Amino acid sequence: MNTILVGLKEVWAHKFRSLLTMLGIILGVASLVGMAAIIKGMENGMRETMVAMGGADKVLLEQQEVPAAQEHLADQAPGRTMHDVEALRQSAPLLGVISPEMAILNVILTKNQNTSVPSECVGVWPAVIQMNLHTLQYGRFFTALDEENANPVCVIGTGIRDDLFGTPEKVGHEIVPLGETININGQPFTVVGMFERYEGEEDKKARELAKTKPEAKPTGPVRSRGWGKRGNWAFWRKNQTIYMPLNTAWLRFRAAGDATGVPDNRLTDIDLKVKDLEQLEPTLQQARNVLMLTHRGIEDFNFRTQENQLESIDQQIRNARMSGGVIAAISLLVGGIGIMNIMLASINERIREIGICKAVGATGFAVFTQVLIESLVIALLGAVFGILASFGFVRVLANISPTANIPVITPLAMIAAVAFSAAVGIIAGLFPAFKAARLDPIQALRYE
Repeated sequence: MNTILVGLKEVWAHKFRSLLTMLGIILGVASLVGMAAIIKGMENGMRETMVAMGGADKVLLEQQEVPAAQEHLADQAPGRTMHDVEALRQSAPLLGVISPEMAILNVILTKNQNTSVPSECVGVWPAVIQMNLHTLQYGRFFTALDEENANPVCVIGTGIRDDLFGTPEKVGHEIVPLGETININGQPFTVVGMFERYEGEEDKKARELAKTKPEAKPTGPVRSRGWGKRGNWAFWRKNQTIYMPLNTAWLRFRAAGDATGVPDNRLTDIDLKVKDLEQLEPTLQQARNVLMLTHRGIEDFNFRTQENQLESIDQQIRNARMSGGVIAAISLLVGGIGIMNIMLASINERIREIGICKAVGATGFAVFTQVLIESLVIALLGAVFGILASFGFVRVLANISPTANIPVITPLAMIAAVAFSAAVGIIAGLFPAFKAARLDPIQALRYE
């Protein structure tokens, strides 16, 4: 304990010099903890997005170019159709949910003088709720009668509600536009249901906090910072979604054909959910066998799994951690060099003091320990200040980054930073400590 106090006194006696010495450690620790916090925020945002888009058991049946060996059959490729959906329902029992989708492009929604551009306007089956993890908060979803009669009904997200009918924050109460008529590219549709508001935990906390504080009125011109929408894009996309019955989308928007007048009955997407993730490969093989029959052997489709996305997320996180770790390690090593340099200078200043200590009975080990402890104290103080600096650094990043990627400081990162700083302090103090311990007391006392 006395050794530590002596080390602290030595640091305090040369405050400015010690601060400059610790600066490398402070920056290294702040960069290590800050980098770890940024990477953790990225990981949370990526995984939150994946869950919001349907979860790990969701599989996308994508259209692809035919293989080179089948190029002569390219004009016969059928694409994704309802024939595929019916075949999968009947002959692929390992699939849990099958959700066909027919998207309507270039859609503009209008209500009185208000307009909205949805993230997606899609004809769907009710299976889409389970597929995309939607929650219907008000009203109902489509019935078999809606599908059979191609009724002009729709279910909307809260983002579209806000665009067309106003936000609850401005009106002062929840707006539920059930029974209201909106125009989809000029065609009237009745709103029969509305999803809940989708948002991350950080967005939810910010919105709840805003309710308790009076809104500040701007006193000057409004300037856009150009950062775009804050928050998780997956939640924004779900809030800007509008669904209609699949048959309605076909008859009202696709049956008339494109500019050439040719009707297009192909589906935009076929989404699948597997019953058991551990049986993913057998399930996809079963689905592939069925589709090879319906496509007459033409392989113009491919499966994209969320498992692939998970692997991609893990790989990106590993790469980011490695890069950040290397940068922080270099900063700490530079700080260690500074500690070694200042300890050597300190020994040169205290040669007579060390000689007196050894002359009155201090052992070489005691001198070695004293110098090493002083080096360790400087490193640990730098680590403490570095952690404090990292909190300020992360606070600034949280104010300018999307809320889905808010940096998160973890205890493990702080412990690792302190441990690495302590190791750097000990290593940096070894050579000065050996040098001090081997001083001859007679020669040290003669030193001027």
